[in-house]
Amino acid sequence: MPELIPILPEESIAAMVAAIGRKMSLDYEGRNPILIGVLKGAFVFLSDLIRQMTIPVIIDFLQTSSYGSETTSCGAIRFVKEIGVNIKDQHVVLVEDIVDTGKTLSFLIDYLQGFCPASVKVCTLIDKQERREKEIEIDYACHCLSKGFVVGYGLDFNEKYRYLPGLYHLKY
Repeated sequence: MPELIPILPEESIAAMVAAIGRKMSLDYEGRNPILIGVLKGAFVFLSDLIRQMTIPVIIDFLQTSSYGSETTSCGAIRFVKEIGVNIKDQHVVLVEDIVDTGKTLSFLIDYLQGFCPASVKVCTLIDKQERREKEIEIDYACHCLSKGFVVGYGLDFNEKYRYLPGLYHLKY
């Protein structure tokens, strides 16, 4: 049976998300960015983030798959859902739940750059360095972790644990 070890309680996450929302609102004042959430994990974070922002934003989603039912990526990235809005000449913020190896994020940035946006920035709930293989510039990060498999607040293992209001290390 897996053990859940608390990392961040709900209140700490809320404070971090509010701070990032304020910073992004200041940084994008007058530019109405398009926030693109990476499904499924980022939907809770994105929902809370936009409610902390004080500027108009456009929301869209995309979805990739590279994990399946494992705790490590199989390496093959495929689209489940592509973006549905025009991002040409727009300021885009890619919103992720967790940046781990950087492979998926690098793939997504290249994909978005193909639509000629004015800019692409990255916002993540968790910046995890343990297995980073691609150098990725993270513009906004709520929390940095050195290692561990994280669940809760939208992050899952085999579609379980997304409902938890805090973040936990999943230990087998």
